[in-house]
Amino acid sequence: MKQFILAALIFAHFLGVSNHCVAESNAIQIVSVFSDNSIHFTPDDSTKYDTDSVKVFDNGRVIARTIELPQFNSPIRITGHLTIKPIPKDEQEVYDRWDRAGNVRLEIPGNPDLELIKFVTAYGGQTKYDVDLSNLAPLLSGRQTIKGFIDTWVTPAWKIDFSLSFTPDTEAVNADWVKGIIYAESFTRDNPGDKGVEIQVEIPKDMKRVLLHYYVSGHCTDGTDADEFVKKNNIIYVDNIAVFRFRPWRDDCRQFRSINPFCRRWTDGSWSCDYSRSGWCPGDIVKPLELDLTDHLTPGKHKMRFIIENIRPKDDKGNFGYWRISSQLLGWKNLP
Repeated sequence: MKQFILAALIFAHFLGVSNHCVAESNAIQIVSVFSDNSIHFTPDDSTKYDTDSVKVFDNGRVIARTIELPQFNSPIRITGHLTIKPIPKDEQEVYDRWDRAGNVRLEIPGNPDLELIKFVTAYGGQTKYDVDLSNLAPLLSGRQTIKGFIDTWVTPAWKIDFSLSFTPDTEAVNADWVKGIIYAESFTRDNPGDKGVEIQVEIPKDMKRVLLHYYVSGHCTDGTDADEFVKKNNIIYVDNIAVFRFRPWRDDCRQFRSINPFCRRWTDGSWSCDYSRSGWCPGDIVKPLELDLTDHLTPGKHKMRFIIENIRPKDDKGNFGYWRISSQLLGWKNLP
């Protein structure tokens, strides 16, 4: 009799575990977008990396997939899971040992692409990130095209995995309205120049709160001084009023040395991956600046301008400073 009761308890326990797992799987939906997909630079035949669902663009440096994302009505926590993997050449070497700018972004027909995750690869090391994208819920449902990009110039180079998890969560903060307003991979002294970029925006009439997310990183073509290693003013205007002025800067890059296996040690004892930079570190994501512009971006039409001062001009060798920027507006009908 005791054996029968014990067996019944064990069966009930496993049945309970099984039911719990089913309930949990129903609550969490995971959508795989990219799985071990290659990003490379092969201008002669980049399409050899095409699959039935993932297509290759920009000589192999951009991959894209159109996918159906879940629909939801209640608050939802959306997390982006990204893994960036160098492709090994042999036991001691990889094909692309350099730090490369990249992103995962959403294609918005008729509007600039919207960055979901902005990053710079490690010097030949693998990196992995989990990023809360709940704010972008209005755009992360239904049929969408998602792109992956790494600014590599070799082949083979990198592989990426990217998935989205959707979890019902009453504490998740979902915007009611999201609009990408700028995406620029090369903001330079020649284009758009000292006047920056002016953009017309229109805030829906029922928005009670409006935030700006601004992703920015400074670079240079020859790895010397500006604009990667010299602070430069970024200025954001609304209706000709400077609402924010700052100098993007990261001075904590030393903490990522362990995931930068191919960074170089210089004769003075310093490591290339340790240097402070304009808004980024090798091997880490670039988090957006978040500004509450509710008082400036009231419902209706406005002009926004983005300016970066004193960008290094092109020299006689053709080298110059440049910036990678993007921005999006998020609105709420009720104060979150």
